[in-house]
Amino acid sequence: MRTVTATAAAVTAALAASVASVAAGRLASDAALKAPPGRPLPTEPRLTVHGTAAGQITLTRDLAALRPGRYGLAGDGSHAVVGPVLGTVEHGADTVVRRLERVTHGTLEAGDRAWFTPNLYVGNPGTALGLEYADVDVPGELGPLPAWFLPGARPTWIIAVHGLAATREHALNLVAPLHRRNVPVLALSYRGDVGAPSSPDGLHHFGETEWRDVDAAVRYALDHGARQVVLLGWSTGATMALRTAALSGVRERIAGLVLDSPVLSWETTLRALAAARRTPGPLLPLAVRAAQGRAGLHADRDAGTAGLHRPAVPTLLFHGPGDAVAPWRLSRRLADTHPRLVALHTVPDAPHGAMWNADPEDYEETLRRFMTPLV
Repeated sequence: MRTVTATAAAVTAALAASVASVAAGRLASDAALKAPPGRPLPTEPRLTVHGTAAGQITLTRDLAALRPGRYGLAGDGSHAVVGPVLGTVEHGADTVVRRLERVTHGTLEAGDRAWFTPNLYVGNPGTALGLEYADVDVPGELGPLPAWFLPGARPTWIIAVHGLAATREHALNLVAPLHRRNVPVLALSYRGDVGAPSSPDGLHHFGETEWRDVDAAVRYALDHGARQVVLLGWSTGATMALRTAALSGVRERIAGLVLDSPVLSWETTLRALAAARRTPGPLLPLAVRAAQGRAGLHADRDAGTAGLHRPAVPTLLFHGPGDAVAPWRLSRRLADTHPRLVALHTVPDAPHGAMWNADPEDYEETLRRFMTPLV
């Protein structure tokens, strides 16, 4: 009798542990499947503001605080723009002083917690940049998709697609230089964004379903005067661009791809985000399986998806080894495998989705050279 009781207890304990592990894996998968727009990914550290002075801000010393370039600094209810680390002032052992370019809204007080974001601008193209634009609705399969349209004289439109945990405000970094060259820009919101329809299950799908919204944007552009389009995507937006170029019924009108920090392995990215939320290593495979089950995702090695990462049009990759979310080595492999069509512009010391921020002038000149024969 005691043996039976002990066996039953062991089985119950094993089942409880199994259920707990499954629940933990499901929770870990939320880091990607439920990443809220406009909030930091778990790989982005919170920094403490130690003080501000005329044209400068002091932050906690961290690898993030030492990044080169210009970034948005977002807090709860605040946004500012910070420039490079200042070399002409004294830094503390635990602090870094950067140039403070402007406070967009809210205040920055000593003790506030904030994080770097690629977004230098908030609002819309009118309020943020003073540019003429139109609010338009792109007809998507789930309903209208809000977008900003900035007109231009060129027959080739750029369709800008933000990525994981971002919003269409991300595109504002590049809207002004594209506008100066008369390139029309359509900055898209897609399923799951504020103002756009939700996905039926309320989850992100790493582009596996969202690409259809990009396809809808391509068709909208062609219906409204575009001769052809170039897809510009960040992070999972780059994944959507790749899928659209491979699967769209009008893919012959896609002239090129610009991919910034592309997510080329959703499993690797999900593991990175789950690990950043301090998920124990043994539970990371459960997070991947939970994501597959919840969102119906295909495995990275699925034969049916193997051709999606083989661009058939000129492709420019912006990526660097500092990306902790989407491995740079996969972009390098893509460029090495398709050298005639794919060019990799390596950006050192830049975080995920922020290749422009590390060196805006170099990024814009590289983009200009790529776009010139296409527009």
